[in-house]
Amino acid sequence: MDKQEIKAFFDEQASHWDADLIKNDEIINTILDNAGVERGANEGKSILDVACGTGVMMEFYKERGYQDVTGIDISDKMIEKAKEKFPEVTFICGDVEQVNFERKFDHIVVYNAFPHFPSGVDLIERLSELLNEGGTLTVAHGMSKKQIDNHHKGVAARVSTGLISAGVLAKIFKYFKLDVTSEISNDFMYQVAGRKTNA
Repeated sequence: MDKQEIKAFFDEQASHWDADLIKNDEIINTILDNAGVERGANEGKSILDVACGTGVMMEFYKERGYQDVTGIDISDKMIEKAKEKFPEVTFICGDVEQVNFERKFDHIVVYNAFPHFPSGVDLIERLSELLNEGGTLTVAHGMSKKQIDNHHKGVAARVSTGLISAGVLAKIFKYFKLDVTSEISNDFMYQVAGRKTNA
């Protein structure tokens, strides 16, 4: 799977992405609760939204009181749409595995995007380096593994590696010194969340 092909695919999808979006607010809020992205006064707390697309998660971060939010996506067209919708958010067009952020984050969220990275191991290694001590990383989907895999058999087949099991992903988290705090794989959602520790 080539990253330029991934970029081209999502550039093509950007114009109708929001219209085709399937979003369950209850599931997203559960994901964020499990990820430690707490509700309330969160001044000084930062979030990196990886493969943010057109910014589907931004309204949820805002509702929870987060002001220091950065979204990154490899697709120029997705970032253009996100900037139009959320001008107050910092958006970066680039490859999260290559960009020099010159900072770390308290929370990193990968929502509905993990199978579009060529190597999940490389991605988790990179994101673990971008976490502040005590920070949380979550990889999540608003559908089950079975639903995601079926969805990616269609037009997205050429830009998807398939979703690994939550148990395998949890082992990758642990390898990179992330204490797994949530591991869910059921008929409604998929999530692995972990906290960076001194270990």
